[in-house]
Amino acid sequence: MRAAFLALGLLLTACASAATTPAGQTTTQTATEPPSLSDILAQSPASDWGPLDPNNTLYMDLPAGRVVIALSPDFSPQHAANVRALAHANYWEGAAITRVQDNYVTQWGRPEEAPPHAMGDAVADIAAPEYFRPVGDLPFTRLPDPDSYAAQTGFTNGFWAGRDGRGNTWMLHCYGAIGVGRDNPPNTGNGAELYVVIGQAPRHLDKNLAMVGRVVQGMELLSALPRGTGPLGFYEQADQRTPIRSIRLAADVPAAERTNLEALRTDSATFRTVIESRRFRRESFFVDPVGHVNVCNVQLPVRPIAAH
Repeated sequence: MRAAFLALGLLLTACASAATTPAGQTTTQTATEPPSLSDILAQSPASDWGPLDPNNTLYMDLPAGRVVIALSPDFSPQHAANVRALAHANYWEGAAITRVQDNYVTQWGRPEEAPPHAMGDAVADIAAPEYFRPVGDLPFTRLPDPDSYAAQTGFTNGFWAGRDGRGNTWMLHCYGAIGVGRDNPPNTGNGAELYVVIGQAPRHLDKNLAMVGRVVQGMELLSALPRGTGPLGFYEQADQRTPIRSIRLAADVPAAERTNLEALRTDSATFRTVIESRRFRRESFFVDPVGHVNVCNVQLPVRPIAAH
């Protein structure tokens, strides 16, 4: 009798399901996955993206391929202008990657034994260190989460930014960030030697060096190089270095040879959705959705510009 009642119950349940399900369809009980990062970007409007400025884009051509660098004129404007002038003067002809320190930085410049090269309109000395600047009217998409090194963190015109709550802002040392190498005196860097962060973000360097940009494509060409065996990761032999074929402003490169990319605007609604998707990880893999994020762990998406 008990088995009969159980069978009847199952039959009624099946009938009820059939009555509420359109013909030819079956119901599933699997939970809906939240949109992935690629889904969010695919659904974004074109107005949330902007092309890289060719006057603020560098192409570093290496034997293994091209690294694309977006320069920022916002945080260290004199240093960024000097880097542009050096690129325009082809200053890095005969330059090389001279240092790769594991979990820290890759650095490049003209080796000491290289012949001197004209600097064009660049200057040899920049009096102002430019480690931070007044906030002024710079836009700021702020993260709500606390940070160990800055009172506020967020994003300004496509770059990671910190603020102290007293009117100052600066670019952060996140993975892919590019800074100006210097000696111990604060004003000894002019952009002739640059480095890129290739490891866990060394945020203790924030406000101690001038920051001029970030790598937007080709990061693997700089992060996967053999590590230097000398002090601080410098190469001990000239043949260990990676030669640099050229570093040019995109504006100086013929249109047919350019790498045309666009970046997601960090003041856009899509980017705010990206932030929340990184703060709350609701994918099925995560047991704990976390609910906060480090500023350096928020992707800054870049994609090829679709051909028309």
